[in-house]
Amino acid sequence: MTSSSVLRAAPRLARVPHRSFLSVFGSQAPEFLNGVLATSIREPRRPGFSTVLNAQGRVLYDIFLFAQKDDKGKPGYVLEFDSRPSEATPLLELLKRYVLRSKVKIRDVSEEYDLWAAWGQNQLHWETKRSWQWAQSGAVEPIWSPEGEWPWGTEDGVVRDRRAVGMGKRILVRKGDKPPESQDHDLVDSYTAHRLRLGVPEGQFDIPPTHAFPMDCNLDMMGGLDFRKGCYVGQELTVRTYHTGVLRKRIYPVLLQKEDDSSIPGSLPPGLSITSGGRRPIGKLLTSEDGRGLALLRMELVDAQTQFQVKDEAGGVWNVKPTRPDWWPTSPSDTSID
Repeated sequence: MTSSSVLRAAPRLARVPHRSFLSVFGSQAPEFLNGVLATSIREPRRPGFSTVLNAQGRVLYDIFLFAQKDDKGKPGYVLEFDSRPSEATPLLELLKRYVLRSKVKIRDVSEEYDLWAAWGQNQLHWETKRSWQWAQSGAVEPIWSPEGEWPWGTEDGVVRDRRAVGMGKRILVRKGDKPPESQDHDLVDSYTAHRLRLGVPEGQFDIPPTHAFPMDCNLDMMGGLDFRKGCYVGQELTVRTYHTGVLRKRIYPVLLQKEDDSSIPGSLPPGLSITSGGRRPIGKLLTSEDGRGLALLRMELVDAQTQFQVKDEAGGVWNVKPTRPDWWPTSPSDTSID
């Protein structure tokens, strides 16, 4: 399914699983977050998408920022991130290390909120054609018009998900509530399948904390990095790679099919090694569901139309076919794949 067909599809609504929430309030909340996150955070306080890196430039968290007001009507943020334990320092503990004398208050509000995603034809009115800027390294970033509307929206408790065309929006609601969209959207249990169709990595199984580099995980093209802002944790290596490095890997959406009978798997464990002809590992399978998945692969092998396989825990062999989402930017040097 292409991003354009997703946009034309009937409106759908799904709960997003495995998410935690932190509130960040205080007069210096934007300045504080701007020094920690890999995108620019400024007044006025607006929604967005960003990345938390460690000092070595590896990803710790991919996060969304919701604009929100406290009980007294004062503006602040709610950060949304993967709730599952990982090798990364818990985000609350990590942020508190950086507070020092900043006038901010951070607390865990995971028991106060649920998260939903809505997509389909009701999101057509704000989706716009993407413009891209390429670096010599192969990194690429979306360029948003400074005169246009803020790309991630301006509404409290809602983020327009611009990681990919067709992703829709994310909606923060009080625990146990459903968003207003439940009145006119089809309620489905397929958020993961939706993002896999559009090739969107998310969370610790797709972006392994302390191991993954941000551009390998497409965080540049999804709008989770700013290569022109001032100092933040992990900036030095990220910016140096952008200007002088060479990207050799990307996360690709893939189709999975049994080698001998054309059946498809329900899901395979993330982290399985991908090979070609049974030789040494040349990639890694990430999240998968119902014959679709994501995989970290070397771009030169994908461009050469290498035949990839993955072996499951029972010894079954599955063919792995990378695809290119239609929303991905295309450089003059790209080789098309089906």
